[in-house]
Amino acid sequence: MIGLLQRVTSASVAVDGEQIAKIGPGLMVLLGVEKNDSREQAERLVKKILEYRVFSDDDGKMNLSVLDIAGEVLLVPQFTLAADTNKGKRPSFSSAASPEQGADLFAAVVDIMSWQIPQLQTGQFGADMAVELINDGPVTFWLQV
Repeated sequence: MIGLLQRVTSASVAVDGEQIAKIGPGLMVLLGVEKNDSREQAERLVKKILEYRVFSDDDGKMNLSVLDIAGEVLLVPQFTLAADTNKGKRPSFSSAASPEQGADLFAAVVDIMSWQIPQLQTGQFGADMAVELINDGPVTFWLQV
């Protein structure tokens, strides 16, 4: 399971031209699910995302997590993160989870995370989404469990 997290000042998602989610300061997380992923991995990834220290403390050091700053999270399903780009000029998605498994594990991540982040917003699984964000820093990290 892959989480691409970005520290943002704001982020939003629209489907068919209509905004479905919006956050202020916090994290925008793109979530990719691979074939062999499980609920246990979802739990570990959520813990890592929520405790990852990417926000500055009073000394300007990245010592605070999204939980520490009471930040918001926008979680967006991102099928293409599971792409194999090692060969040729076109990505292979052979390692990606099936749509059913991806939807189930995305829902599991949402469920696990929503207990800890009351400000959780989400994209729409399987939809063609327009995602906007202002990356603060920029600060972006690839987390994989």
